Amino acid sequence: MPQLILLTGATGYVGGRLLSVLQERGVRVRCLTRRAEVLSHRSNATTEIVGGDVLHPESLAKALADVDTAYYFVHSMGANRNFEQQDRIAAANFAQAANAAGVRRIIYLGGLGNPDEKLSKHLRSRQETGDVLREHHPQVIEFRASIVIGSGSLSFEMIRSLVERLPVMVCPRWVQVKAQPIAVEDLLSYLLSALDLPARSSQVYEIGGPDQVSYGEIMQEYARQRGLSRWMIPVPLLTPYLSSLWLGLVTPLYARIGRKLVESLRNPTLISSNLAIKTFPVRPRSLREAIARALINEDREFAQTSWSDALSSAGISSDWGGTRFGSRLVDSRTITVHAPPEEAFAPIRQIGGPTGWYYGNWLWSLRGFLDLIVGGVGVRRGRRDSENLHVGDPLDFWRVEVYDRPRRLRLHAEMKLPGRAWLEFEVTPCKQGSSIRQTAIFDPLGLAGLLYWYGIYPLHQFVFAGMLRNLGRAAERSARNSQPPRDTATALVTHASEASP
Repeated sequence: MPQLILLTGATGYVGGRLLSVLQERGVRVRCLTRRAEVLSHRSNATTEIVGGDVLHPESLAKALADVDTAYYFVHSMGANRNFEQQDRIAAANFAQAANAAGVRRIIYLGGLGNPDEKLSKHLRSRQETGDVLREHHPQVIEFRASIVIGSGSLSFEMIRSLVERLPVMVCPRWVQVKAQPIAVEDLLSYLLSALDLPARSSQVYEIGGPDQVSYGEIMQEYARQRGLSRWMIPVPLLTPYLSSLWLGLVTPLYARIGRKLVESLRNPTLISSNLAIKTFPVRPRSLREAIARALINEDREFAQTSWSDALSSAGISSDWGGTRFGSRLVDSRTITVHAPPEEAFAPIRQIGGPTGWYYGNWLWSLRGFLDLIVGGVGVRRGRRDSENLHVGDPLDFWRVEVYDRPRRLRLHAEMKLPGRAWLEFEVTPCKQGSSIRQTAIFDPLGLAGLLYWYGIYPLHQFVFAGMLRNLGRAAERSARNSQPPRDTATALVTHASEASP
């Protein structure tokens, strides 16, 4: 029977990515989580989910039974109480239970940093966790990494938010501290390669990409690839506390997490040993490649995403300004119509051109005129055919990017914008008939893009709500018109009965 892998932290960033890769490879995985319902939609035939808590050792025996290798991705950075003490207790509980259950190996992900220097509480705790695991289990493979470059990672999202929102940045001292970032794909390759490592004693491996760069240089490279110009003004007196408040204003981090992260950024996180390169068949990519890969992956995942899977089924987005997905801002709403999917999709496939946009056509015309003035395409192009669409067709100042009748239409904006924009319609069957989801997506380019989005957001509430409402009415009219008259339908049924043998 193939070996059984226990994965903790599957609801986190690295753990969630690793779970997907293990599942793709058909590996038998058991996930230990405090909230099994959170992972229920991500499990497949090779994945088992068990409830448990590393702070409650009595809950671990069942999870560790018959396990060959266990991944330990647990830390208490967001805890209100002493997270260092919690991390030590959790690691001791887990390692002791794993040893008692006969688990061959624990693989742990910690943090880079010279232990001879005064490390931040966060980095010190990550390294102490590895020490505690080794104290209670004979074979622990510990990887120590710096910044992880990948869409959704804590450090990368902080860098993204700072660069996207601030054309001029006041930079504390930590912006000049050196790090050795690693692409998330390369990190996952190391974690997977450890499964095949020959049996031996515990070992620490320092991993990272080939570039030793400051946080400022990482931000400048991100800005370069996004086509943004950014000025950085060093301010040496900004304390970690003030920095965390500053981050809380302009990034998704809340102050407590921000403060712990900023405190750790004062420590250089550089590789001092090349043991990992000698041991594993992984050749990490450069910073430039890692950032480009993160942005490409984000575009591919976005193109493959169905927003109805990612968004609440409750009509309108609850957050003012829409929901954020990576660098994108999303405003989505739904309506239920008494019509089958084909009829619900009929007004959607006729949108634009002579049909118009179902609400506020004069506003759409005005937007097209303004676009024409600044050198854009305007709305003169109309559409090729009033009934049928194909991928690549121009449609006023949009272009058809996805067309899957009667389910989905996605339009990509070709108007002049400080960013990229899409408008998408999805039709799904439901008990009442069909559900129509309308989604506006915007990938803002810097501060100008954010100001544009939030400046027109109130107009979205007016125009898009009216458009969806009228689309629904048109869909129900289409459904009524497609039904034969009652007397005709009765005659058809009678004729069919008489013709039956």
